[in-house]
Amino acid sequence: MASLGQITLPRAPSLQKGLLRRPIRTPIRFNGRIASVLTNAGSVKASVSQKVIEEEAKVLVGTYARAPVVLSSGKGCKLMDAEGKEYLDCASGIAVNALGHGDPDWLQAVTDQASVLSHVSNVYYTIPQIELAKRLVASSFADRVFFCNSGTEANEAAIKFSRKFQRFTHPEDKEVATSFIAFTNSFHGRTLGALALTSKEQYRTPFEPIMPGVTFLEYGNTQAATDLIRSGKIAAVFVEPIQGEGGVYSATKEFLQSLRSACDAAGSLLVFDEVQCGLGRTGNLWAYEAFGVTPDIMTVAKPLAGGLPIGAVLVTEKVAETIKYGDHGSTFAGNPLVCSAAIAVFDKVSKSSFLASVSSKGLYFKDLLVKKLGGNLHVKEVRGEGLIIGVELDVPAGPLVDACRDSGLLILTAGKGNVVRIVPPLIISEEEIERAVEIIFHDLTALD
Repeated sequence: MASLGQITLPRAPSLQKGLLRRPIRTPIRFNGRIASVLTNAGSVKASVSQKVIEEEAKVLVGTYARAPVVLSSGKGCKLMDAEGKEYLDCASGIAVNALGHGDPDWLQAVTDQASVLSHVSNVYYTIPQIELAKRLVASSFADRVFFCNSGTEANEAAIKFSRKFQRFTHPEDKEVATSFIAFTNSFHGRTLGALALTSKEQYRTPFEPIMPGVTFLEYGNTQAATDLIRSGKIAAVFVEPIQGEGGVYSATKEFLQSLRSACDAAGSLLVFDEVQCGLGRTGNLWAYEAFGVTPDIMTVAKPLAGGLPIGAVLVTEKVAETIKYGDHGSTFAGNPLVCSAAIAVFDKVSKSSFLASVSSKGLYFKDLLVKKLGGNLHVKEVRGEGLIIGVELDVPAGPLVDACRDSGLLILTAGKGNVVRIVPPLIISEEEIERAVEIIFHDLTALD
């Protein structure tokens, strides 16, 4: 049995061809009491999940409006809850589990590394960190890498690097550029600097005053961005080539090219946030490749270590040379365990055949969604690149997401709550795509 504190969960029933094997009656221990549970969905004498949910409310800070599901195991694109109900995962831990759950190569890399060395801090050199950095540099515009532990940490580092760059390159100026541009529907994180770059007021307001000097412009408004960059006060422009949390909106090539030109002319830095859209999600290894525009700094995180916490800031040499010893750091960042996991992910995802499969499956997914959902009056648009897909509705998406979950499909909301966000593991099969679309189509009635 797998234990969670005082709650002992049953081992999940085996998955075979997407179906559960015969029901297994398993004893479940909760706070010393034993209840007999039939571990098939819907056949439960005592709900372990309900008890877990009640216990969570007593001991954790209430920062999450969680779905009422207690997940206990997974394999591939399938997840299992504590009662044995199976779910098709098209959320992948919010675009994190690129290789799905329990990938054997990832698992081998983690267990092998954990058995010899997991953490020593950045006081010392470790081999996996260097090997991962070499891969990131070789595959991108970047010359150097800074490791951290999450997407918001990566963006915090990018903020610091941008301001340090301006001070380093203008040593005689009493006032240097310290302000930033971000865009509508942006999401860059929840720590104070990254939060200041995030457009949703409800995220920022409770914590004001936050970092000053950020101007939000309309995503895609070339003229407004160019005019403000020309003022000479902008240290850096932060932009997501494809917005995930904001509603799955893609920038145009012309917009990103105009930002690049304006930044070059003014001496501002261009920062691409690829925390959600990078590392194969769009069918390119990096989302910027589709636009023919390279940044000075790029932040990545979510899928990089396949579920373990990691972030990375990729920078050009002109940025890296301005950062000196002591300017930034992290105790946990780039430790051998997480970097070994990331190498296993990177080596699979970066293969051309893997990326081609993401592109083809993304097109297939979108085509099916358009065919099955296009006639529904509530569906306004299906959009996205590769396997980051948004279905915009004219009503809140929550009821549809809830209905799909009850039907065994996990999807997310985005934007102003009216966009269904679909970000499955990149290994999803066509059969699983067909099943996902069928469930969404069937549960559209929830919108009425």
